[in-house]
Amino acid sequence: MRTSLLKVRLSALVCFLAVFSFSSQAQSFTTGNGKVEIGLGIGPMFFLGDLGGSAGVGKTFIKDLDLPLTKLNKGLYLNYYPAEWFGLRLAGNLGYVSGDDAQAPSKGGAEMDRRERNLNFRSKISEAYVAAEIYPTYFLEKYDGLAGKLRPYLLAGVGVYHFNPETKDVDGSWVKTAPLRLEGQGFAEYPDSKPYKLTQKNVLGGFGIKYYVKENMYLGFEILHRKLFTDYVDDVSNDYYIDPIHFDQYLPAADAVKARRLYYRGTYSFPSTRPYEEFAERGDPKQNDAFFSSIFRLGWRLGGNSNLKHLKCPVFY
Repeated sequence: MRTSLLKVRLSALVCFLAVFSFSSQAQSFTTGNGKVEIGLGIGPMFFLGDLGGSAGVGKTFIKDLDLPLTKLNKGLYLNYYPAEWFGLRLAGNLGYVSGDDAQAPSKGGAEMDRRERNLNFRSKISEAYVAAEIYPTYFLEKYDGLAGKLRPYLLAGVGVYHFNPETKDVDGSWVKTAPLRLEGQGFAEYPDSKPYKLTQKNVLGGFGIKYYVKENMYLGFEILHRKLFTDYVDDVSNDYYIDPIHFDQYLPAADAVKARRLYYRGTYSFPSTRPYEEFAERGDPKQNDAFFSSIFRLGWRLGGNSNLKHLKCPVFY
């Protein structure tokens, strides 16, 4: 008991001397690193939806990524730190997502339904979001300052994103599909098929890690997943094909011609002028689309006192 009391007194004395010694050289003992960070990032963005995929039954996560179609996502970040362990982020991203049934392997399994469906899409993604970051290992650090520190973090937030799906026509050109209403969106004959908005909200969650190569500069890596509230990022959702006769009733003549050409592009072996529900499904309405990104980051901390490392008080458990 006396030994423990002596340790506490000595630790308190060391802490007091450290504070007193450095108080004349720093404006703040715990927030001298500055409170604002700016950064940029680049990395692949991956689509999780109805189209494309690998062998077997389609899954809702990374098993069905179409890696050959992956394109880079680019982002800008602005962070504010009320405390070193907690940050607020404002960010914007530009990226692309895509899917193609032709990428499914031809192994004779459950993936053949998707391959014979033969649909494809691409869409530009424009996104803005706000998120909170938490740095749990901050409380285990032994000194203030940033140089040489490795900081893992968790983040969660909400955002707004814009998409506009396109599909490849027979001549190789890309056609925007939302105006064509390929699944009868808004047609009286298909009351369950509703028009969808191209700008929507999402929920974000992920994790990452930063390494501060200098007091005012870091390198990092982050994985960020988006939960969406639509199944139409790829313009495919319903599990049936509509009767193409209705395109002439609801669309301008030129759009009706495109819609009849693009709503069904299957290579199924059954003889039919159009694929009735008992023969083939267009999509899976039970799961919404999603996408995620893996991003390499570079950033800078602005302001603060960046030359000195200040000892922290010991922590007892």
